[in-house]
Amino acid sequence: MSGLQPPQGPGQQSWPSEQPRHTQGWASNPYAAPVYPGSVSGPVPPWAPLYGASLPEAVARFFKKYATFSGRASRSEYWWVALVSGVLSLILNIFTLVGGSAGATLRPDGTTVPGPGYIIGLILSVIISLAIIVPSLAVSVRRLHDANMSGWMYLLVLVPLVGPILILVFLAQGPRPEGQRFDRPTW
Repeated sequence: MSGLQPPQGPGQQSWPSEQPRHTQGWASNPYAAPVYPGSVSGPVPPWAPLYGASLPEAVARFFKKYATFSGRASRSEYWWVALVSGVLSLILNIFTLVGGSAGATLRPDGTTVPGPGYIIGLILSVIISLAIIVPSLAVSVRRLHDANMSGWMYLLVLVPLVGPILILVFLAQGPRPEGQRFDRPTW
C-alpha cells in the first residue's frame, strides 16, 4: 500500500484528490496555470488567459474580447474557436453548393447559372466572415502573446507558403511564463 488511509472523521482529508490544490505558479511547475491576485478561489479574471477552457467558455470569451489585442489567450481558447469557425465554414460551403445546384439552369452557350441558394449562402458567408475577422485576429495575437511572441509576428502569414506554416507552429506552442509581460490587468 502507499500508506494512505481513508478519512477517519469529519474534516480530515487524506486522499490526494481531496487535498486542497496549492499552485505555486510558474516557478514550481512551468505547465501550471498561474494564480492571479484576487482570484485564488474565484473565476479567472477576464483579462487573464483561461487555461483548459471548454468550448462554450472559449466562444464566449472570443466575443467578449471582440477587439482586445492586449493580454493572452490559452491554446484551448484559440483552438476551440478555430474548430467552431472551421465547422461553421464547412456547413456554409455545403449549404452554398447544394443551394446553388438545386435551382441551377443552363444557358444556351453552355455556362451554368447557380440557383438562388447560392446567393443566400454567399451573402451569409460574407456577413459571418466580416463579423469574425477582428476577433479572429485579436485571439491570434493574444495566443502569440501567451507563447511570448509579439503580435506583429502574425504578419508572417503574408509570406507565401512558409508564413502560414510558421504561424500555425507558433499558435500551437505552449504557454511561456515570460508571456505575462503582455498582461494588462484591469481591476
